[in-house]
Amino acid sequence: MQDVLYLPHRIPYPPNKGDKVRSYHFLKYLSVRYRVHLATFVDDADDWQHVETVRKLCGESHFVRLNPVLARISSLTGLIRRAPLSLFYYRDERLQRWVSELLNRLPVKYIVVFSSVMAQYVMRAGEARRIVDFVDVDSDKWKQYALTKPWPLSLIYKREAEQLLRYEREVAQAFDASVFVSDAEAKLFRQLAPESAAKTYAIHNGVDAEYFSPQRDYVNPYGVAERVLVFTGAMDYWPNVDAAEWFARKIFPAVHARRPDSRFYIVGARPAPAVMKLAELAGVVVTGTVADIRPYLAHAEIAVAPLRIARGIQNKVLEAMAMAKPVIASAEAAEGISASVGEELLVAVGEDQFISKINSLLEDDNGVAMGRAGRERVLADYSWDTNIGEIESLVKA
Repeated sequence: MQDVLYLPHRIPYPPNKGDKVRSYHFLKYLSVRYRVHLATFVDDADDWQHVETVRKLCGESHFVRLNPVLARISSLTGLIRRAPLSLFYYRDERLQRWVSELLNRLPVKYIVVFSSVMAQYVMRAGEARRIVDFVDVDSDKWKQYALTKPWPLSLIYKREAEQLLRYEREVAQAFDASVFVSDAEAKLFRQLAPESAAKTYAIHNGVDAEYFSPQRDYVNPYGVAERVLVFTGAMDYWPNVDAAEWFARKIFPAVHARRPDSRFYIVGARPAPAVMKLAELAGVVVTGTVADIRPYLAHAEIAVAPLRIARGIQNKVLEAMAMAKPVIASAEAAEGISASVGEELLVAVGEDQFISKINSLLEDDNGVAMGRAGRERVLADYSWDTNIGEIESLVKA
């Protein structure tokens, strides 16, 4: 078997957790066809339990503990080096030594990097063919942050957007192919980096439709007679925090006033203090970490994705659709998802549209038909087996 070096920025497991979903499926696909050698960071103490599971998919592997507090301090080096702060957040001499030694010792033919920050470890990698999965245009996300944050954070985020775009363009030029999660992300990057447009591609995300199946018998985690709107995701991630606050404070009160039996459940790990404070509002529940999000999706009436800052494809939307739930998403959260708006997915622009569409779904039976249609769309267009296979043509081009 040929040797592949795979560098994701976080341990790619468990396979149904946030940004690890895509990186896990890349690893799983490659491990069947190649001898995969993996180096990555572990930034969550709970993730050390998954190391042996990941090792079994690999030839050689190396896991480096990343302390988020120390990493943030290290990232400040970027301020004096005219470089992205993100780059120094993930810079580690131990990981670099392991990668360099492996490349000197083994005939690695292909290198796949997951997240641009890991490209720094293989900018000089001899004859190996290099593929970078940017996933999203991260520089544009920082640009969005800059528009919503007060000074001086807005200035820092604006700088990060500019420096990161410069770095993304350097990586794209150096690598043989650049990959994004949607056609929209790929199109945006081609506009931002026209010199690399010819080797920029999209590989869509998928959903494990068997895992997210509405046919299983899930125990109802909600109270009797509650009509639940659910929002899922990591609740220490700022776009999710912003979305939860906006929805709970500006949209849900109008829904709750009209339907006192309605509840807004915010389901996700590590809720930030601002999210925890939302539990003080009438009808709002913050769960914190849950063992399994599927019961919360299965027994909700509506899944909402009120993100005002978003890039790429939102897994939370696809997962809810796979569970046959009607989804109401902001335009930002729906971007990149191939679905018939109004039949398979609802899109709301602004507070009034969210309120109107939620009330309509709560008062008629259209949600059931929409949920079924949404699942059919996922089954048709978002199979991991179909979508992830496109990496093969890029690796062996």
